[in-house]
Amino acid sequence: MLALVAVRVPIAFGMAIVGFVGMIFAVGWPKGEEFDFERGFDASFAYASVEPFSFIASFPIVAVPLFLLMGYVAFHAGFTRDIYDTARVWMSRLHGGLALASVAGCAMFAAVSGSSLATAAAMGKLAVPEMLRHKYDPGLATGVVAASGTLGSLIPPSILMILYGIFTEESVGQLLMAGLIPGILSALIYMGMVWLRARANPEFAPRGERSNWNEKIVALKGTWSILALFMIVMGGIYSGIVTPTEAAAAGAAGAFVLGFLAKRLDWDKARDALVETARQSANIFALVLGAKLFVGFIALTGVAAELTLWAGHLDVPPIVILLSLSLIYIVLGTFMDPLGMMLLTLPVVTPVIQNLGYDLVWFGVIMVKFLEIGLITPPVGLNVYILKGVVGDAVPLETIFKGIMWFLAMDVLTLAVLIIFPEISLWLPSTLLR
Repeated sequence: MLALVAVRVPIAFGMAIVGFVGMIFAVGWPKGEEFDFERGFDASFAYASVEPFSFIASFPIVAVPLFLLMGYVAFHAGFTRDIYDTARVWMSRLHGGLALASVAGCAMFAAVSGSSLATAAAMGKLAVPEMLRHKYDPGLATGVVAASGTLGSLIPPSILMILYGIFTEESVGQLLMAGLIPGILSALIYMGMVWLRARANPEFAPRGERSNWNEKIVALKGTWSILALFMIVMGGIYSGIVTPTEAAAAGAAGAFVLGFLAKRLDWDKARDALVETARQSANIFALVLGAKLFVGFIALTGVAAELTLWAGHLDVPPIVILLSLSLIYIVLGTFMDPLGMMLLTLPVVTPVIQNLGYDLVWFGVIMVKFLEIGLITPPVGLNVYILKGVVGDAVPLETIFKGIMWFLAMDVLTLAVLIIFPEISLWLPSTLLR
């Protein structure tokens, strides 16, 4: 699998090839018998022709394209600019105010997009030019958006959380709720670090113009659309009125209605949102199909069960194994995309985590945090390259990576807090059960 990734085979096809060919050998070459290609191929083909489609055709996974659609419609309707402008008016006078506004804007847009890459791209077009115009340090201006864009993976609705829940058979609703407080905590830690650095060195991130209270109150009207969509989705899930899939449908429909009522969404923009949703959904479903074949192969070979047994007999505390996994994810994150990394490792990692006695809902938050770190880790760091594409030649790539390092340190701090205090992730889902 890693060899195919190394020669730049798309990970969806890599997982499918390894899974399909692996099942041929696993079934056609039992221990102590001669290789029977026909038997192996028939078994592999039978699995490939039924299981991946059955998985994709399930009701919960419909939430993925619907949440993507909600985010793309919100972007094309201009709701992204509204929330950034509101945050800018309220925070620009603070130390590092525009950077703080970027974190707040990313967090709020994450609440309707579900995608880290979409959040980074959308906010990068608005926030980075504004900060550079106000003489902000280029590393901070790009690094804060690249890092804050990762909040789209944690703050609900999160596409990664939905797919994690489907693959691990955990409650998607509980997982979405579990990501809310850790996502807000991540944003606050980012903002605290930026404020302290800007206060220590005012030239690093100059303070902006002061806004009067009338301007601040008027600016709040720009947040109502995003807040309405967030309440439709998360309020519906938390109250138990709708399932996560139904909430996604309501959110997508609500985005269209709000866009057309505000006269900010025409048919051309609606078509663009639909095309982008279809394209992104196809990419995600290709990965899911490949992962399903790979999962079948892993289950057939018994590798996950053997690894679980081995980990259970190690004479070390469970936390040592968890920290070892964190290092593996950080290394994988340097050259793999988050979704592919998650789907590739879940079949092996999940049984180990269960055997160690950890809560899978809590581990879902921890895994997504690992994946967030991978999004900004050199030398790949997809969010960094997204920002580079947005800013062009205005900021060198090495400057963006340099600006990211402070945020990587904050991610490690957040991760440590979430591991030491699992209640931060589990409190809100526990209230959902009542």
